[in-house]
Amino acid sequence: MSGDHMSLGKTVVVLGGSIAGLCAAGALAPHFDEVVVLERDSLPADAEHRRGVPQSKHPHFLLNSGRRAISALFPGFEDDLIAAGGLHLMPSMDAAYLERTGWASRKQSSMTMVYTSRVLIERVLRDKVREVSNVAIREGVSVRGIQTAAGGTAQGKVSGVVFSTAAGDEERIDADLVVDAMGRGSSVSDWLVAAGWPAAPVQALDAKVTYTSRWYDLPAPEARPTSWWWQHLVIMPTQDKGDHPPEHEFLVNFFPIEGGRTIACMGSWGIDMPRTPDDFVASAERIRTPLFAAAMAECEPISDVHLTRSTGNKWRRYDRLPEVPSGIVFIGDAICAFNPFYAQGISSAAGSALTLRSHLQAAADSGRPLDQRFFKRFLAEQRKGLKVPWSMAMARDRGYECATGTETLPAWKRKILASMTWPAFNLITGAAREDAVVDEHFARVFNLDESLGDMMRSPRVLAGLVRFKVNSLLGRNKVPFGFDPQQDPPGTDWTPGVDSQPTEMAGVR
Repeated sequence: MSGDHMSLGKTVVVLGGSIAGLCAAGALAPHFDEVVVLERDSLPADAEHRRGVPQSKHPHFLLNSGRRAISALFPGFEDDLIAAGGLHLMPSMDAAYLERTGWASRKQSSMTMVYTSRVLIERVLRDKVREVSNVAIREGVSVRGIQTAAGGTAQGKVSGVVFSTAAGDEERIDADLVVDAMGRGSSVSDWLVAAGWPAAPVQALDAKVTYTSRWYDLPAPEARPTSWWWQHLVIMPTQDKGDHPPEHEFLVNFFPIEGGRTIACMGSWGIDMPRTPDDFVASAERIRTPLFAAAMAECEPISDVHLTRSTGNKWRRYDRLPEVPSGIVFIGDAICAFNPFYAQGISSAAGSALTLRSHLQAAADSGRPLDQRFFKRFLAEQRKGLKVPWSMAMARDRGYECATGTETLPAWKRKILASMTWPAFNLITGAAREDAVVDEHFARVFNLDESLGDMMRSPRVLAGLVRFKVNSLLGRNKVPFGFDPQQDPPGTDWTPGVDSQPTEMAGVR
């Protein structure tokens, strides 16, 4: 990656060595003489937690768009991730989903996913970055500020960074380009204001999501109950409007990762979550299926209970500044942070890095300078990519009464949205069970490859939804659903057209 390349400058500095920063380094390396990544933590050699990534203790879905983007930046990434223990699974066959009224049917689909911990994703990514000869990661340093010139004017530019070492010494690096990958708590926006730029408008919506997780060792495969055909459990919040325990409102995952381990996770919108092991187990026993607590009881706990509250959606709209700063781009949560429930962060960050690479390549090919027009064009293209996950997060989180922020709706609009969200979701997932085209589009939306709006403008998708609704009213659905949540999910393969259907798959892995 760092071989013969057309240089756009001497030095580029990346602030932050998490996934967003490492992806940015991969995008930058072909175009600059040296890429310096500044990271506050000391980075572990193996897949271990570190202070700067507290959310690593929760499940992380690596969506298909993110897998492709990271693999484009670092060829061989996905193979290395699987070789390191990542599980390449087909969720529709390997996961048991508890939906509206009961367990969904199990069937084959085109979508696969790699299940792994956040710390393993980072470790494999760090290994790939270290193979790039012109990227250097400096650990144990704290970024203190940025160097700027003519802040807030058409000539305004970020020209370097100031940081302190672990020994307390202050250093400066002059940079042709700076990348802010310091996460949702980044101070760069404040430093830009201090340097003369107006504050970037901020869109925000905090639906008061809290989630809590605990890690477990799974039993050896031969010691697991024969009914465990599944490897992943997903329990959706209830749609019941009557009285029920708060735990029925939880979104629950029993999420398999490398090393024969699993992460048990419960999350909610606006509900206090358990913080101690005893309370965690007690809450699990009140979930709307006994399987979650029973599965935990078969496993050996290997961690404390980890709770996270910093989950609001926040988009710093640098693209709306009258004069955007030159010399700096923003990747990952530093520009747009999402409610982690929707698994959009890693894929959005990797997608932004891929967009940056294409813009740098175009500049190198054309000989254009990295002037303000370059940064305006990049922000405009990045905005298109961020709009897809942002609109999906808004579509769900705006429906909650507890939500606060600039993007909240008037009460009457919120009630309409809340009343429409579940019926629309049920219609789409139901049609996807029986219609391969709807299933394919829904998988693309889930994986950030297509917007929900584009999906709903497809005549073929609309026809599939109408057909499913008519068949439902006439009792002509082919694939059953709503299996008793008090029982184990059935292992039958209900894939339309499968010769052996229905074949009992219980106990088969």
